[in-house]
Amino acid sequence: MAEPSKVIHVRNVGHEISENDLLQLFQPFGVITKLVMLRAKNQALLQMQDIPSAVNALQFYANVQPSIRGRNVYVQFSSHQELTTMDQNQAREDEFSFSLSQTSLFILLSLSLFSFSMLSAVGNSLDAQPNRILLVTVHHMLYPITADVLHQVFSPHGFVEKIVTFQKSAGFQALIQYQSRQSAVTARSTLQGRNIYDGCCQLDIQFSNLDELQVNYNNDRSRDFTNPNLPTEQKGRSSQPGYGDAGGMHSGARAGGFSQMANAAAIAAAFGGGLPPGITGTNERCTVLVANLNPDRIDEDKMFNLFSIYGNIVRIKLLRNKPDHALIQMGDGFQAELAVHFLKGAMLFGKRLEVNYSKHANITQGADTHEYANSNLNRFNRNAAKNYRYCCSPTKMIHLSTLPQDITEEEIVSLLEEHGTIVNSKVFEMNGKKQALVQFETEEQATEALVCKHASPLSGSVVRISFSQLQNI
Repeated sequence: MAEPSKVIHVRNVGHEISENDLLQLFQPFGVITKLVMLRAKNQALLQMQDIPSAVNALQFYANVQPSIRGRNVYVQFSSHQELTTMDQNQAREDEFSFSLSQTSLFILLSLSLFSFSMLSAVGNSLDAQPNRILLVTVHHMLYPITADVLHQVFSPHGFVEKIVTFQKSAGFQALIQYQSRQSAVTARSTLQGRNIYDGCCQLDIQFSNLDELQVNYNNDRSRDFTNPNLPTEQKGRSSQPGYGDAGGMHSGARAGGFSQMANAAAIAAAFGGGLPPGITGTNERCTVLVANLNPDRIDEDKMFNLFSIYGNIVRIKLLRNKPDHALIQMGDGFQAELAVHFLKGAMLFGKRLEVNYSKHANITQGADTHEYANSNLNRFNRNAAKNYRYCCSPTKMIHLSTLPQDITEEEIVSLLEEHGTIVNSKVFEMNGKKQALVQFETEEQATEALVCKHASPLSGSVVRISFSQLQNI
């Protein structure tokens, strides 16, 4: 075996294996700082934050054969002690050469289409008259775009006075008004065709023929930076005035202490410019309706334990007139989409959950609601990118962390065995902290253990439980 290094060399990396697959394989052992895919060689180089993290990973996989999408991969220490820019550039050259040899016809066709579209764009721009107001269309929009996000993108090129966003047949669009025409010209020439995030949210910028934008409300959809005193919502428009009073935010994300911009950045970091299969990233509804619950065994805290895996929880309400129904307000639309996608059809307490978007934008605060916006147990206030990467449907395996240092495997089994048949378990140490993996006979048993025992006290510690995507221990 080579000398221990922060850099791990992975072999037999087939083309069906993505960067996210590799991240999920090594993320449990520590922070991953760099990842280089050597597609032409079916290999990858992955750099952990420190050597102990890499050692822990290789020690674990010395006893457990790592497998991704049914393919065994082989890991060892790299001869590199650090991944350099040269290594990454070489990887890009290798991948470019491979892609060119395999898909030259596709590239030539794409270049032809691109040339045609560029000529069209040039023709259109020749007809447009420079103006201080820009019409921006966002293509391939995988992540939510708000007025604040657009302001961060466009404000470096001049003072932005007003922003209005809207949805048209062409897609998501925005009007951006600068103080001067020269600022708009500079922004268009600099940003045209650029992506807000890597690989997505491409900007198509034209001059508008409008003379002045009228902004009535300051919220995520529109903003007048010359008049910060505008209301956030039209009076009587919000069906949830109680929630509007708590800061007047369009979604619950900020009430939960997690800004829209930070959330979008975390999503981009988690998924590397893509999204999990089946996730669109375009949903704006924050509230989820859950039906077919077991009313004899469910409560708000158990619902929190399950749904907080997919995002921050603002508020939960069990419907007294429908005891097997509940409303859950997530931090934002993306987190709600994750919950609906991964939990629809999941089994809990002998019932198959029905999880859909609610017609209610928010949940009205009242005596029958439980508030979680400021809960320290919300997972996505810290390490959001890592938590997004761990999102998955319920599995038979759960991962326990923040355990007492003197915990034993017998104590772990004793804590969880009331919830089902435990097939296997293992206590291990990572970065000096005790953790455990427990495999149940069924996904339903693992889900019950999670909802009942997550955040429960154990010898002075508060146990944290998540689903693990490992197939076996």
